[in-house]
Amino acid sequence: MPPQPPKLLDRVRQTLRRMHYSIRTEEAYVNWIKRFILFHHKRHPKDMDVPEIEAFLTHLAVNESVAPSTQNQAFSAILFLYRHVLKQELHGTIDAVRAKKEVRLPVVMSKDEVQRLITNLPPEYQLIARVLYGSGLRLMEGVRLRVKDIDFAQHQIIVRDGKGGRDRVTLLPDSLIAPLKKQLQYAKALHEKDLAEGYGAVSLPHALAQKYPNANKEWGWQFVFPSYKLSADPRTGEIRRHHIHESSLQKAVRRAAKAAHIHKSVGCHTFRHSFATHLLEAGYDIRTIQELLGHKSVETTMIYTHVIRRGAMAVRSPLDGG
Repeated sequence: MPPQPPKLLDRVRQTLRRMHYSIRTEEAYVNWIKRFILFHHKRHPKDMDVPEIEAFLTHLAVNESVAPSTQNQAFSAILFLYRHVLKQELHGTIDAVRAKKEVRLPVVMSKDEVQRLITNLPPEYQLIARVLYGSGLRLMEGVRLRVKDIDFAQHQIIVRDGKGGRDRVTLLPDSLIAPLKKQLQYAKALHEKDLAEGYGAVSLPHALAQKYPNANKEWGWQFVFPSYKLSADPRTGEIRRHHIHESSLQKAVRRAAKAAHIHKSVGCHTFRHSFATHLLEAGYDIRTIQELLGHKSVETTMIYTHVIRRGAMAVRSPLDGG
């Protein structure tokens, strides 16, 4: 019997990996394509076109009330399917009902709340939380931080392949230098133990593993915050030591916020919001903060100016003698 051609979702995964998409984008795109197919009662996408895509995207906006970014991700996944997997041209312009964009102010903690939250975290998560707050990193930028990207001499952290695929440089607080060096001692001992036992390789971005076959075992490429146990790579099945799992940190932060009696909707990204707001309050230039955060547009950074005002629109209440 001739070999069976790969199933559609397997073809999607193969194409995403060949084009060096991240594992999380792969998971998201495959999920959206699966939902698109199920929405249309398992019809094959090659037998569908613009009307079916519009119907699905409109359903997400109207019936499921998804956020604009969620709808955009679903749209991107479907376009990827037709352009890169099916190689099928769509006939017409897609004009679906767009999800309503709601402008929300970021949740920001006070400096006291930040310290209380971190104090209530388990010891193994306190340092990475301080890095997220002290350097303004996103959650995945923190857990994926590699040894070679901490520059102690220049007091900076290099963020590789951040949002939008952009690199940037942000600050390394003086107060984190000593604890980070201690963390690297722990990570290196763990790495040497793995090497001695025949492991020690980490996943590398894009095609570097093929270009530099031994780089995945080099100390510089190891994660600053390694997982406490070895696990199978979801793509290759190879046993490796990955970074700490982001969900464990997210759960720990939610529990710590509750223990610290912080009655706000606090998550890991709140550290980044607080970093930006506290720098603005200290009088730092908005353009500088934009570069540290890695925002493409200064308008994105400007939202923090609405958070630092004293009261609504900086108006003094007549009850206070205004």
